[in-house]
Amino acid sequence: MDDKPLSKDPNQQFSVPYYEIPYEKFFQFGMSVDSVVFGYHDGQLKVLLIKRGAAPFKGELALPGDLVYPNETIEVAAHRILKDLTGIDEHFIRQTKVYSQVDRHPVARVITTGVYSVIDIAKHDPHASAWAEGVYWVPVDEVPHLAFDHDCIFRDALEILRDRVRKEPVGFELLPSKFVLAELQGLYEAVLNVKFDKANFRKRILSGKFLRDLNEFQEGVPHRPARLYSFDANKYEELTSSGFSIQV
Repeated sequence: MDDKPLSKDPNQQFSVPYYEIPYEKFFQFGMSVDSVVFGYHDGQLKVLLIKRGAAPFKGELALPGDLVYPNETIEVAAHRILKDLTGIDEHFIRQTKVYSQVDRHPVARVITTGVYSVIDIAKHDPHASAWAEGVYWVPVDEVPHLAFDHDCIFRDALEILRDRVRKEPVGFELLPSKFVLAELQGLYEAVLNVKFDKANFRKRILSGKFLRDLNEFQEGVPHRPARLYSFDANKYEELTSSGFSIQV
């Protein structure tokens, strides 16, 4: 078989077995990581976007992402890339899906892994660096068209997060250390884009026993002070491991 470049046509079918394709052809594409970083602020679930300062798609909004170095794992690259582009460090990530469309990158064949994180916006101060020209927190229902196939990567991560919220107690990373139940309900409503009945939500959440009643109340509020809670870390981990379903 001659040494012609393999087609990027995703519909092309090869009639020869893989061992008849020149060996070096299997090492002519790159790997990347694209991060979907979710944050919660003022009753809204938001996602972190960057303005690209480099081609391709220079000047357009995209997820923070870049190529994986030859000596990196996906996890190491995900942390490095997000820190390089936005300054965010020390965050927990989860992989979502792998995106391998042949023509997803206009320059060369690049297979990317999607990852997502949930962070407390108040605890981080992202700033544009490296080749990113801007960093923006955008409400998830206001996300514009993104570069590459990042629309799909973002939607998949949001769907996975919403599925996780229904199965695991979520909020440890997004709420302050002390919070009222109305704040937790607001978080769930923002993530799931639904409205819960107040009494049913509180009954269901408290039945999980992953909240610790601090026997403290809000201060300096113009209404009747509400009771403050915190997460019971041990019970939280137990429920996360064993499965949890919120149906209110």
